[in-house]
Amino acid sequence: MVSKTPEAFRNITEVSSMLSVPTHVLRFWETRFTQLKPIKRNGGRRYYRPEDIILLKRIQELLYDEGYTIKGAQQVLKSFTKPKQDEAVAVLSVAGNPASPDNTSGIVPETVSQSPVSANMSSSTHQNIAKAITILKEAQTRLNSLK
Repeated sequence: MVSKTPEAFRNITEVSSMLSVPTHVLRFWETRFTQLKPIKRNGGRRYYRPEDIILLKRIQELLYDEGYTIKGAQQVLKSFTKPKQDEAVAVLSVAGNPASPDNTSGIVPETVSQSPVSANMSSSTHQNIAKAITILKEAQTRLNSLK
């Protein structure tokens, strides 16, 4: 399969594979999260922009990793501002191809802090993110030691 550029639109099958989520779940999320509006072409084919994929990853994190209900995730996302096209492309570029074997976690690497997305963040936001990363790494270490 030919690899697409980060700014390329992706169809529902590609996004489904990228996130390891069935296509019917993506369609369901569209009905529950008003921020999610993929472009629909002839015959109702969905095409997801880079910013849609970022939003889908956040929804997936809230529901699957953080244990939110649909309603709880909706409330969290009310304050979520959808990234702009160029910001989302920057994040996807830094993250590489999320479906590639060397990035099976789907987690955006720490180098994102150097991308244009973070240029608009305050220093306190950067500090809070750095603290959260430290806490998560410590938790991951503890969990790995339990195995």
